[in-house]
Amino acid sequence: MVDVLNALVVLANFVVVPGIAYGSQLALGALGITLIYGILRFSNFAHGDTMAFAAGAVILVTWWMQAQGISIAPLPTALLALPFGIVATVLMLLFTDRYVYRFYRRVKAAPIIFVMASLGVMFILNGVVRFIIGPNDQRFADGERFIIRARDFKTLTGLDEGLAIKVSQGITVVTAVGVVIALFWFLNRTRTGKSMRAYSDNEDLALLSGINPERVVLIVWIIVGILATVAGTLYGLDKTYKPFTFFQLLLPMFAAAIVGGLGNPLGAIAGGFVISFSEVTVTYAFKRVVTYLVPEAWAPDSLVQLLSTDYKFAVSFSILIIVLLFRPTGIFKGQSL
Repeated sequence: MVDVLNALVVLANFVVVPGIAYGSQLALGALGITLIYGILRFSNFAHGDTMAFAAGAVILVTWWMQAQGISIAPLPTALLALPFGIVATVLMLLFTDRYVYRFYRRVKAAPIIFVMASLGVMFILNGVVRFIIGPNDQRFADGERFIIRARDFKTLTGLDEGLAIKVSQGITVVTAVGVVIALFWFLNRTRTGKSMRAYSDNEDLALLSGINPERVVLIVWIIVGILATVAGTLYGLDKTYKPFTFFQLLLPMFAAAIVGGLGNPLGAIAGGFVISFSEVTVTYAFKRVVTYLVPEAWAPDSLVQLLSTDYKFAVSFSILIIVLLFRPTGIFKGQSL
C-alpha cells in the first residue's frame, strides 16, 4: 500500500500538478485565440508574441518595483505589476487594430488577408520584444517559492517520495479559475457580452439590431489583452521568460483552441487541458512509478518514456492533425475550418 501511495505522489508531482498548471496557462492563451476567431473572424498568429510583449512589460515594471523595494512578499512582485502590463498590452493591441486590421475590416477583406497581416504583426512584435528585453532567459520571480516542499511532505507523511507545489503553480490555477469565471459571467450576464455573442453569431443581424461593431471590436481587444497578459505572466513565473518560447507556444495554444472547438470559449479551456496532459504524459519517464507498482525483479531498466521532452510540441501537432482529420469542429463543435 505504501508503494502505491509513493507511486501516486510521483505522478502528482511530475504529471498531475504540472499538467494542471500548464493546462491553465494554455487555456487562457487559447481563450484569446478563440475569442478573436469567433468574433473578429480570423486566426491571430501574433497571439504568442502578444503574450511575450505583455509578459515583457510586466517584467520591466517588476524590475523597477524590485529596485524601489516594493513587494508583496511572500507573493511575487509581478502580481503588482500585472495591471501595468495589461494597460500596455491593451494600448498596443488597439494601436495595431487601428493601423493594421481596421482597414481590412472596412474593405471586408478575406480572412486569409487578416492572417497574413497578423503574421506581419507577429514578426514586428517578436523583434521589438527581443530588442527591448533581450533574447535570453529573464528571471523575475521573487517571494516564497513553494506552497508545499518535498522535504516537509516526506516528514509529514513518512513516505519516500515528496510532493512539491510551487507558489507560481497555485497562483496560476487560482488566477485562471477567477479569470474564466469573470469572462463567462461577462459574456453571459452583461449587455455588452450578449452583444458580442450576437455579433459573433450573425454579424448582419447584429448590425440591424443597433449593435456598434467598432465597440465590439474594442471590447474584444481589451479582453484579449487581459488574457494575454495574465497567461504570459503566469507562464513566465511558472517556467521562465524567453521571447522565443512564446512563439513556440503558439502551436499548443492553437491546438487547444481547435481541439476544444475553435470559436467556443468552453472548448478552449477543455482543449488546453487535453493538450497539456497529453504533452506531459507522453513525454514523462514512468520508470519510478512502475518500479513502485511491480515486483523488484520486474523493475524496468529503461525510462519507460514514449517520447523525449524535446518532442512535446510534436504531441500537440499530432493531436491537432488527428482532430482536423476526424472532427474538425472540435470537442464542443466550434466553427469548422
